[in-house]
Order: sequence, then C-alpha cells, then structure tokens
Amino acid sequence: MKFLSFTDHGQPRLGVLTDAAKVIDLSTLLATNPDHGLAFIPVNVNQLICLGDEALARISACLQAHHIAEQDLPSLDDVELLPPLQMTKNVFCVGRNYREHIIEGNLARGRPAEEFPKAIEFFSKPPSAVVGHGANVLRHADLTNSLDYEVELAIVIGRRGSNISREDALQYVFGYTIVNDVTARNLQQLHGQWLKGKSLDTTCPMGPVVVHHSAIENANDLTISLTVNGELRQSDNTASMIFSVQTIIEQLSAGMTLEPGDVIATGTPKGVGFAQNPPRCLDVGDVVSASVQHIGTLTNTIVA
Repeated sequence: MKFLSFTDHGQPRLGVLTDAAKVIDLSTLLATNPDHGLAFIPVNVNQLICLGDEALARISACLQAHHIAEQDLPSLDDVELLPPLQMTKNVFCVGRNYREHIIEGNLARGRPAEEFPKAIEFFSKPPSAVVGHGANVLRHADLTNSLDYEVELAIVIGRRGSNISREDALQYVFGYTIVNDVTARNLQQLHGQWLKGKSLDTTCPMGPVVVHHSAIENANDLTISLTVNGELRQSDNTASMIFSVQTIIEQLSAGMTLEPGDVIATGTPKGVGFAQNPPRCLDVGDVVSASVQHIGTLTNTIVA
C-alpha cells in the first residue's frame, strides 16, 4: 500500500493511493466504520507506523469490506498534500553513495577521480527543510547562486532499535519514500561541511507517498531518475549504491537508536547540476521531478 498525508478543510488526514492514482481518505473511512478494531484512528503516516503491523492488516480488511467507487475519489493532484511524515528529528542522509556520482564530484572539485569514501558519510537535514509534493522550493538569492538537485531513495524506519545487524535490518523498515536533497553548493563548500548547505528552508522535498516495504521486493534494485523542466538529468538504479539499504541501517544504528518515523536518504546518482560543464544549477521557475520505481514522482517548483 501507498500511504500519504494530506489536509481536508484544514484537518490532517491519512490517505491511501490507489493503483489509479486516486486518494482514499482512510481517516474518514475508519471513523465512519468503527468495527476496524484499531486503538485510535491515525491522521498521518507517523501515527500509522506507531499502530504496528496488526493495524495494517485491519486497515486492509476495512478497505476490502467497503467498496469505494474510484471515479468519485480525488486524484493525487486534487488534494493538498503534506510531507508524508511529520518530522520531529532531522532527516538522516548518506553522502557520496553512487560510484559515478563520486567520480563526477571529484573531477568537478579537482580531486582524484577514484577517491572513494572508506566509510559511509552521514549528515542530516532539519525538519524545517522538509516540504511535500507540489510545494515550492525557495531559491534564497541572497545566500546562493548554485542551488542543486539530488534524487534519493529514502528509508522509513518502522521499529525502534540500535546496533541492528545487516541480516536483521529490513525487519526495521516500514517502507520507502523519495527525497530531493536540494543543496546550496556554495554554502556546502564555504562552511567545509554539509549541514548549512543542505539545510536551508524548503530544501528537503519528500513524498509524495510512503510505500509499505511489502510492495517493494528489493529496494537495492530500483530505477531512480530526475528531470528539470522535463529534461532528464539523473538516471540510474539503486543497485549502483556502494552501501546497500541493509548496510546503511547497520552502520547508522551502531551505538545510536533509530525510532519509528525516522527517515534515511540513501544518496544520489550522477548527473547533478554543479558537476556538469558548464554547471547547470536550479533557477526560479524550474520544475524538478524526482522519481523512484514503485514509489512515484515527487515534483516541486523553484520560486524566489
């Protein structure tokens, strides 16, 4: 199932996206059919995760028991989407996780092409950077002239745990979503680390949905791409990641507790703007669409 968070007349709602890209108001469906047996009615994906696996079975049964005419449902573009997860912690991120992206970045910065990281490079983006599908991304003209894009598969954690082994890692995954790690390259370089350049307001588009892990057979084998104004800029497969989903969870959770609703962006493939010759970074009016197989497409517009 594909879950999303949206608002209806200012009230938060948990939704389910059908195969025809129609939105079922799951919160209202559960409220009007009280035989679901849930401890409470979730109004966002975070609350759904906290209800546990049994709740998913009950929700599935409720959907099957009540016929819903899809022609009467709104489409994804007809509802006011929120970020699929309400973040109370920073989004965890992995840097330089695709071989060809590392090479293009090294060459653009005048480094040896084959200089690869010896361990996962972790950083984070604050909750204030997170926006949803369809939201505007601000180009802070007084701060950056080199705003860039990075499509990424993101892991959504479903269970609390630390020191998680690689073999057990997928047991802690609720599902997957998409993150566009928008980056102010000049600030990234100026400050000598990544937090400031990665953390400007609105520079972490996320969504449009969270796909439950049961719908994705292998997260380490998904096509991933990004377009700017319809022009393909990035195209690869998560099989090209140096560090797999399982390895990322193992290394991040070592000595550090992961909690339900945590999000981990797994890195971006080659084709970023700053590494092109000449550089092709984002400008006001650009429409950026980030896609991952079996999840969907996250689209945002750059504004002043």
